[in-house]
Amino acid sequence: MTLDKHSIQGLAAFTTKTLPSTEFEKRMLNAGYFEAGSAPAQGGRIKVWWLHDEYPRVESIYSSNRNIVLTAYHV
Repeated sequence: MTLDKHSIQGLAAFTTKTLPSTEFEKRMLNAGYFEAGSAPAQGGRIKVWWLHDEYPRVESIYSSNRNIVLTAYHV
């Protein structure tokens, strides 16, 4: 739960440690990112990759039910 410790190019800084997935995805789409894929992650979580035409790829980690984004960062 470290969403507020990372910055994503094109988005305002996060001020919370987690975020509902609907809000996170809305911000990502509004900034021009698009979902590129997903896979299971450690601890039953879900990893989702986001791409953008100008910015580096973003990897985000969701809760197991994909309702909460726990962290996201450029890779």
